[in-house]
Amino acid sequence: MKGFLKNIEEIAVKNEEFRRVLYTAKHCQLVVMALKPKEEIGAEVHKLDQFFRVEEGTGEAVLAGVRTAISAGFAVIVPAGANHNIINTGNVPLKLYTLYAPPNHRDGVVHHTRAEAEGDDEHFDGITTE
Repeated sequence: MKGFLKNIEEIAVKNEEFRRVLYTAKHCQLVVMALKPKEEIGAEVHKLDQFFRVEEGTGEAVLAGVRTAISAGFAVIVPAGANHNIINTGNVPLKLYTLYAPPNHRDGVVHHTRAEAEGDDEHFDGITTE
């Protein structure tokens, strides 16, 4: 079978890893993330577009300096070039998934913690899931 056909909400809610790349296509990539209480992705700027969907928990999206409270059901679209951050402001993990277009990470990469992610200089190497 080509493509990704799974219950993303269930996968995102069960995920305990800071970052797990689930599927990489030529022009986009699906990643689940779990931010511990008070943890953040960290302010960043990409040369690509990014979409976030919150499945569980509460937090704050910072987009070009504007802070917005987010919770389950929220979607955030970050256009290329926009400084952004996602912060868990709650007392339970913030569970979400994100789509990068085009891909940003090496297919299949798993970062158990934010520190591990920051210490790894991996980037998309052109290899897709299938």
